[in-house]
Amino acid sequence: MTLISLKKIFKIYNVGGEEVRALDGIDLDIIENEYLAIMGPSGSGKSTLMNMIGCLDTPTSGVYEFEGEMVQIMDDSQLASIRNRKIGFVFQTFNLLPKATAQHNVEIPLVYANIQKKNRAKMATKALENVGLADRLHHKPNELSGGQRQRVAFARALVNEPSIILADEPTGNLDSK
Repeated sequence: MTLISLKKIFKIYNVGGEEVRALDGIDLDIIENEYLAIMGPSGSGKSTLMNMIGCLDTPTSGVYEFEGEMVQIMDDSQLASIRNRKIGFVFQTFNLLPKATAQHNVEIPLVYANIQKKNRAKMATKALENVGLADRLHHKPNELSGGQRQRVAFARALVNEPSIILADEPTGNLDSK
């Protein structure tokens, strides 16, 4: 089944009166359970494409369908719902809340998905166990190594079993194990 379909996607920015084509007629289909790497040099539009796929940005023109629904006609609330329930993000800089524990950082997507509080702690604990951090539940990001912070970010991305995981430089801080 096609999870994501992009047809003739353009993203054009106006920078200082000059038109910049960040995406120039992209066609891409992502199939359910498919692994896909998007690679290219700096400035080639990888981050713009990831933001587009992740419903953080919308195309200037073209057709974007997520699970058969037209994304470009959705309002902010509908886009937020897709992000909260169907997309897991692992950002290059992790974007963990510095004053929150690993467990609370992993619970954040569950809050936005309206999961009951009593279930959130269990689900977050299980996700952290799955990435080998059962002994770091109550540690804050500054008490974790770079690799451990990245695993917290992975646990957060996976906790609500999204349809797709979007990861920017996903192995940059991980051990070879």
